[in-house]
Amino acid sequence: MDLSLSTRTVADHTVLQVGGEVDVYTAPRLRERLIELVDGGARQVVVDLGAVEFLDSTGLGVLVGAHKRLRAAGGTLSLVCTREPLLKIFRITALDQVFRLFDTVNSAVAGDAGAAQ
Repeated sequence: MDLSLSTRTVADHTVLQVGGEVDVYTAPRLRERLIELVDGGARQVVVDLGAVEFLDSTGLGVLVGAHKRLRAAGGTLSLVCTREPLLKIFRITALDQVFRLFDTVNSAVAGDAGAAQ
């Protein structure tokens, strides 16, 4: 499966919709897109992983890198994730303690405590 990326704005947040598989082959495209967003001035970024079928360690590394880049720029990175296999990866790696995980884009934009954890 391929990787799909689309961007939209919700309130003052940039939402990056990711679909397909995020692995060693497709993660560089995700990294490039996230860097473009930050370099373009996005500071409140929500990555919607709702349509992601597979996420490997390379993909996790891209998300961690984006989190660090945004934090250094005074911004935030939130993730929308409801798929249990992906949530399990975040829990096993303790990245659920690093990322703010939400059930919906709207709750991520609102900063609700109604996270998917």
